[in-house]
Amino acid sequence: MPDSRFFADGPEQVGLDPEKVDALLARAARDVESGLLPGAQLALARHGKIAVLESFGRAVQGGEERAVTADTHFVAMSSTKAITSAAAWLLLQEGMLRLEDRIADYVPEYATKGKDATTLEQLLIHTSGIPFAPHYQKEWADPARRAKRFADWRLDHPPGEAFRYHLSANFWPVAAAIEQRSGMTLAEFVRTRIAEPLGIPELRLGLPEDGEKRVADGVWVGEALTAEDYEKLGVVGNPVIAAIDESGLLELNERVTREAGSPSAGCITTAGDFALFYQALLAGGRAHDGTVVWTPEILEEARKIRTGDLRDPVLGSRANRGLGIVIAGDDGQANMRGFGRTNSPQSFGHPGAGGQCNWGDPATGISFSFLTHGYDRNEIRTGRRQVALSSLAAACAA
Repeated sequence: MPDSRFFADGPEQVGLDPEKVDALLARAARDVESGLLPGAQLALARHGKIAVLESFGRAVQGGEERAVTADTHFVAMSSTKAITSAAAWLLLQEGMLRLEDRIADYVPEYATKGKDATTLEQLLIHTSGIPFAPHYQKEWADPARRAKRFADWRLDHPPGEAFRYHLSANFWPVAAAIEQRSGMTLAEFVRTRIAEPLGIPELRLGLPEDGEKRVADGVWVGEALTAEDYEKLGVVGNPVIAAIDESGLLELNERVTREAGSPSAGCITTAGDFALFYQALLAGGRAHDGTVVWTPEILEEARKIRTGDLRDPVLGSRANRGLGIVIAGDDGQANMRGFGRTNSPQSFGHPGAGGQCNWGDPATGISFSFLTHGYDRNEIRTGRRQVALSSLAAACAA
């Protein structure tokens, strides 16, 4: 849990409406109290301080079932991608990486099976053509094994030709390039260049210092919708969750996988730390004490929509991808991207499997984090929960 200097003396101190905050908390509690989710954690921050940090339900932590608290850590799933992306931004601002660079210049094993021309930017914006490339998250800790994966992966389409959300694989070569250029492991880079300068050392890839005692084990909940259900809802093709193997996701309950700290799903942290990470991005890249981590210029580049009119083949909406993050946009379909109906078009962040929700809104200065260890098989319900919570959170400014 973040230290006391990051906490406001109530929502009013940072200009949030207590009644609106209460409505947000009631909505978050509802799904836990009704049994749809086993537990969750929520944080709301503004002006560099956490105004709300609430926990709900119970979880198995370190082999024991107990109440979720403000210090319970969650596997952030694909919300991790924003952390890895932010690490890449640091090397981009220092000129050690360039968006147009071939990733094979840093990761030679990737230059196989037509992937040799793939750029760093294409990997970050999900146009690299490897949406379902096979791997296990624990393999990140084995350089030889991941190198073999890079060489073995085949293209689904030529790089840059189409947008298709990549479940995980595209961030592995990005992270390998970060390691090659920095001379540090990705986990070390995130710790020394992001987490510690921001004063939030619990924002990490991999396990907390005391191991698994505080980490909530993930569980699958609910019943999956049928193909007929999706057809009635107008969803085209197979939803992303259909491509997620349940046992593969539960791999993240294993110690060896958690210790690996993979670049696409290996962040293990609290909602408070995630909300503070986005506060730094909203503050022009400055830490709580004024330390400059990212420059405003690189953050502006990161938040540019780089996918143009490319559309999500499942949802039909524009992809709206910045450099490794999702941008809400002004086309009236921000809710299709995990944001609320009250988020500004400039809002940015990254969701995660099971309903993880993390974003910052430049229009209000609010950042929001919702983490859960209950992975709902009904992804329509998950999406509606994300939109409802984000809508309430984004509207909390007094």
